[in-house]
Amino acid sequence: MASSRWSENMAARLSALLLLHGFCFANQGFTFMHQATTAPMVSYYDYIIVGGGTAGCPLAATLSETSTVLLLERGGSPFGNPNITHLSAFGAALSDLSHKSPSQRFVSEDGVINARARVLGGGSSLNAGFYSRAGSEYITNAGWDAKLVNESYRWVERAVAFQPPLRQWQSAVRNSLLEIGIRPYNGFTLDHLYGTKVGGTIFDGYGRRHSSADLLHYANPAGLTVLLHAPVQKILFTTEGRPKPAANGVIFTDASGLSHWAYLRRGVDNEVIVCSGSLGSPQLLMLSGLGPKKHLEAHNISVVLDQPLVGQGMSDNPMNAVFVPSPRPVEVSLIQVVGITHNGSYIEGASGENFASETQSTQDFGMFSPKIGQLSTVPPKQRTEEALNKAIEAMRFLPRSAFIGGFILEKIMGPLSRGHLELRSLNSNDNPAVTFNYFKDPSDLERCVEGIKIIEKVIESKSFSRFRYNYLPIATLLNMTANAPVNLLPKHANASRSLEQFCKDTVMTIWHYHGGCQVNKVVDRDYKVIGVDALRVIDGSTFDYSPGTNPQATVMMLGRYMGVKMLHERLAKNGTKFSEHIKT
Repeated sequence: MASSRWSENMAARLSALLLLHGFCFANQGFTFMHQATTAPMVSYYDYIIVGGGTAGCPLAATLSETSTVLLLERGGSPFGNPNITHLSAFGAALSDLSHKSPSQRFVSEDGVINARARVLGGGSSLNAGFYSRAGSEYITNAGWDAKLVNESYRWVERAVAFQPPLRQWQSAVRNSLLEIGIRPYNGFTLDHLYGTKVGGTIFDGYGRRHSSADLLHYANPAGLTVLLHAPVQKILFTTEGRPKPAANGVIFTDASGLSHWAYLRRGVDNEVIVCSGSLGSPQLLMLSGLGPKKHLEAHNISVVLDQPLVGQGMSDNPMNAVFVPSPRPVEVSLIQVVGITHNGSYIEGASGENFASETQSTQDFGMFSPKIGQLSTVPPKQRTEEALNKAIEAMRFLPRSAFIGGFILEKIMGPLSRGHLELRSLNSNDNPAVTFNYFKDPSDLERCVEGIKIIEKVIESKSFSRFRYNYLPIATLLNMTANAPVNLLPKHANASRSLEQFCKDTVMTIWHYHGGCQVNKVVDRDYKVIGVDALRVIDGSTFDYSPGTNPQATVMMLGRYMGVKMLHERLAKNGTKFSEHIKT
C-alpha cells in the first residue's frame, strides 16, 4: 500500500478514531459487553466464539451482522487501562504478574519465559504494535482468496493501523539498513517486501493503542453478546442422529466460580468457533476430548476423537537482540523500521523504553526485564520466584546510564524448528506444558548467526555512529548483552567469539508463537476441525509459519476473512444477496 494513499486519508481517519476511542474509554467498553456473572445459567446462540483475542473480535463483529453471537473472553476489558492503552507504558502490563493481570506468564519447557494474553483484544492489547501484512507467497500457499484478503486487511486497517512518526533513532536504523545494502527502500508500506521499510503501527499519533477490541465497533449490537471473565472449561458434543460428533455448546465459568451452559441454536450452519490462541486452542480441544488418546486417558478425559496431531507443530520465532548504549538520549520507540532480508531473518529496532524508572515499583527495564520474560534458557530446578527476584534485584544495582540506548534485534523467519504442547491439569486457566525446541533445526541457528552479523554491520555503520560509543567494539557489546543479568544461564566467556553460542545463550521470544491446530492436520482449509462437525479453530494455532514480520495484522485479517466467508455461505443458502448484509 503506497504511503501517499494513506496520508491523504490519515487526518479524517484519526479524527474519527479519536471520537470512537473517547467513547470506548468513557463507557469502559460497549453496550453489548458484560461481566459473565450477569449471564443466564443457560443460553442459546447461532455462533459461540471462545476467545476475544486478535482473531475472535473481528470474527465476532462480522458474524453479528446477520446472526446471534456469543463471544466469551477469559480476561477483562482493555479500555481504561493506561498500562495497555499508552505506548509509553509498554511492558507494564507484561510485567504485571498478579492473577488479575491482562498478561499470563508461562515458561516453556525450553526455559524461555513468555506471555499469553488474558484480556479482550488478546495479544494486540499487549504487544509492541507493529502492523505489517503477510507476503503474497504466504497468502497463495494458505489458499486464501487474494481479493477477499485485501478487502479484509483494509477493513481492519481503517480502525487500527497508522503511520508512525519516524524520529532520530528509528531514522538512524533505517539509514543504516540501507547503507549496508538491505535494499530497495520501500518507504512506508504495510506490504511485506524485501528490503527496508517503515511499517504500520496500532498506536495512533497520540500514542494510544487500538487493539482488535476496537474492531467490535463494527458489530451489530443487537446480534452480539460479549462476556468478560468467562473462561471456557470444555466444548460439549452430541452424537444423536449423527455419523460423527458435533459441537453443540460450551461450559464456562464466571468470576464467582459458577458454571454456565451456552448452546447452539438449531441450524445446520451454527457452530462453536475456538479463537483461544496457540496455547489456548489446542489446550481446549484436549480438555474437550479431542487429542492424542493416551494423553487424554492419562488425564481421565473421555475421548471424543483420537486426534494425535492436536498440540503438535508448536513453534516460536526466536529473537536475539544486541543492546547498544547511546551517548545521547533517544526517543521512546517500539518497532517501526524493518529490514527484510533474503537470508531468512528480519532486522528491527526499539529504543528508549522504560529501561530504568525513578521508582522501583515501575522499574521494568523494557525488553531486558526479568519480569516480562526473557530469562532465556533456565534449568527446570531454577525456574523459581526466588531466582526471578534475584535477577530483578541485580538489575536494580546497575547504573541508569546502562539503560540509555536501544536494541537492534533479529527474528528468524518461520522457524523450521518444531515442538509440542501437553496438558498439565484439567483447568483451562492453567498453562499447558509447551516445548518450542529453539534452534533444533540447524537452519534456524544458521539464520540467527547471519542475522547477528547484519546487526553488527548496522551498529558499525556511519549512519548509526551518533548513537553508539566508539570505544565499545562489537565484541564488547555482544559480551555485555550475553552477560547482562537477564537470565540464569551459565555464562560463556567471550560469547562473541561464537555467534552460535551467542544465539543459544541470548534467545528470547518475540511473542509470535504458533501451531498446535494446523491446517490439513487438525483443521481443514475452511478451518473446520477434522473428524467432528460444527467446530472450527480460527487463530494463529492453525499457522505452519508466522506470517510476515509480525502476525497480528494477518490474524485480525483472518478473523474478518473467515467471518465474511461464513456469512456468505449462510446467506447464499437463504437466497439473500451477499452485498445486502455485509458491511465493507
